[in-house]
Amino acid sequence: CHGNMSDLLLLNASRAKPKAISLTNKRLDRVPALISKLQTLQSVSFKNNALTCLCDEFCDLKQLTSVNLGNNSLSCLPHQLSLLPKLTTLHVFGNQIGQLVPSVIGSLQGLTLLNLNDNCIASLPPEISSLQQLQFLSLVRNQLSKLPPQIGNLTELRELHMSENQLTSMPDEICELKKLNKLYLQKNKLTNLTYNIQGCLRLSVLDVSVNGLVSLPFEIKSLPLRELYCEANPMLQELPVSSEQEDEVLCLREIAARVVLVSLKDRTSSTRVRLKFHPEVRKTLSASRKCAICGESFLNTWLECVQFINGRKVLGVRNNPGIVPLRVLLCSYKCFNVKGHDFYGVASS
Repeated sequence: CHGNMSDLLLLNASRAKPKAISLTNKRLDRVPALISKLQTLQSVSFKNNALTCLCDEFCDLKQLTSVNLGNNSLSCLPHQLSLLPKLTTLHVFGNQIGQLVPSVIGSLQGLTLLNLNDNCIASLPPEISSLQQLQFLSLVRNQLSKLPPQIGNLTELRELHMSENQLTSMPDEICELKKLNKLYLQKNKLTNLTYNIQGCLRLSVLDVSVNGLVSLPFEIKSLPLRELYCEANPMLQELPVSSEQEDEVLCLREIAARVVLVSLKDRTSSTRVRLKFHPEVRKTLSASRKCAICGESFLNTWLECVQFINGRKVLGVRNNPGIVPLRVLLCSYKCFNVKGHDFYGVASS
């Protein structure tokens, strides 16, 4: 009965050549084949039904730019979506999607908005990198434990919503998201936030509340943050205790790396030329860090410290995150013993 009513509605609508149509809350378990008659459609909503798939005729709607399939019973992204050349906005929240078919997600290259909230997605395929026009991506309340490095290919991304998943870390490639403005990571299992977040040059809102973070990277001081939320994390507290300094014994690999890193500062150095023929060495050196005191580069963390800052005052955010511990890395005890800084060594429990 509901299907017949929808057929009649579509038949009547076809005479008016509509640009948008809504068949929400119609208890539909299928998309009427008559949908193909509405060749002028640019926006369609089948929200709040019982759809498990789309009909083949759906592919005929070549003018569609917006599709809403929220709150249905889809177990995967319908392949018909990949045959809609003008599709820019896709809502598939509140379904039963467990995985994204690589061939389908990889073909949605024109999308600027993708909403996959409230599904069962455990991983994103590398083909997500094809969505290079994407500006808004939301996967709230899924089962993601990590993001692929290909997330860094989404260089047009402005908002990334990943709250209420199982994420334990963020990929270093997030630094490629130069236009990212808002990043929501609350209610995950983050224990560390990559220092590469400094590459998100336009980041103004960062929410990492309700995670397992003990500190935030020192590099967030360089970001244009306007809002920072980090409550309900087991953050380090400023409770000074006495400690002993161990003798510094650098391994040969570390010594060699530091020598090479110093030579690379000279643009005329022959080392720069030689490295072109050793990609594995370049990859190793790319993980180097700079000492917060002397500015010299080192490969492995020698001394982990923390700086306690007034979040609102130092970061200039509008809200009040209180005292925020920032993770600071130093290359040696020699730098740690330099007077005038406010870095604390982190005591092991």
